[in-house]
Amino acid sequence: MAAKIRLKRVGRRGQPAYRVVVLDGQKPRDAKVVADLGHYDPKTNPPTFEVDGDAALKWLLDGAKATRAARGVLSKAGVMAAWDAAMRGETVEIEAKELKATTKPKKAKAAASEEPAGAPEESTETAEQPAEAEAEPSSETEKAPAEPAAPAEPADEDEAAGEEPEEEEKA
Repeated sequence: MAAKIRLKRVGRRGQPAYRVVVLDGQKPRDAKVVADLGHYDPKTNPPTFEVDGDAALKWLLDGAKATRAARGVLSKAGVMAAWDAAMRGETVEIEAKELKATTKPKKAKAAASEEPAGAPEESTETAEQPAEAEAEPSSETEKAPAEPAAPAEPADEDEAAGEEPEEEEKA
């Protein structure tokens, strides 16, 4: 039997909580457990966990493989560091890391509070700035002879109609 240390999902819909369990590697997530090692609640701030470190270390030394998610919880509990030291022949006590509360600023509310609803967008302001810069003569343009500027619109109306068909022609 290839044992795996996994997280078994418990809790209501939208409020997940997990148990750290040992299962047969062939069984599905919610199958009957071989051993219950602890629990993990990611919804609290900071996330809370409680793991029986000695039992988890015993299972790891006996050959159980931890899944990626379970490895993260066991690492925070200090079990993975103790297992690594035991694999090197050292003895280390299991010390759990203290998790800090996370405070993430909400981007949507912060952006809404900075800018009033009727304020103009930044793109209109940046479009006006280059026009002002062109109006000011620079030292390089004063020395160079003035070149005739090409017209922005074609001179013939037929060419303009060929590029963009008018609505009257479509109908």
